[in-house]
Amino acid sequence: MTLLVEKKAPNFVAPAVLADGSIAESFDLHKHIQNKYAVLIFYPLDFTFVCPTELIALNNRIEAFKQRNTEVIAVSIDSQFSHSKWRSTPTDQGGIGPVQYTMVADIQHNICQNYGVQSAGGVAYRASFLIDKEQTIHCQHINNLPIGRNIDELIRIVDALQFHEQHGEVCPAGWEKGKQGMIGSPEGTANYLKDNSSKL
Repeated sequence: MTLLVEKKAPNFVAPAVLADGSIAESFDLHKHIQNKYAVLIFYPLDFTFVCPTELIALNNRIEAFKQRNTEVIAVSIDSQFSHSKWRSTPTDQGGIGPVQYTMVADIQHNICQNYGVQSAGGVAYRASFLIDKEQTIHCQHINNLPIGRNIDELIRIVDALQFHEQHGEVCPAGWEKGKQGMIGSPEGTANYLKDNSSKL
């Protein structure tokens, strides 16, 4: 496993199905996310079982990501043509419908290898990366194949990063947008715990 937190997100250029359903043969990650935040989502395979629940949940929250100036990019080892077919398959037939974010085709497995998330079986683990506007990775979260992700937690992590950037404060356990932050010092911790330790 590769630790990428605090490092620049490895760039890639690969075929992809874009949010409007068109196919781009040379989707460039760094160009696409310039001056934006990004959530990069790896998943095992199209037309499988847990994967459509995650990708539909992502799409159901796409406006929340847009409000946070955050691009969503999904990656698997399937081809762009498989992605396109899956998008055009109704959800009641195992498809994901016309999701409104980019789906990248990592046919050569180079992307999942560069991000350190390829499983022994060759597919990507359920990995999520939060990337800031400087293209630095701030969060790296990896689930084994049977365990689906909580997409609301990804939104919370975006909020936490943006809160820290704006206010300089740190985010305690369970922090959510609109809640109190914490001064990153012994005194700040003590002041926070005085009023909040029973709520943690």
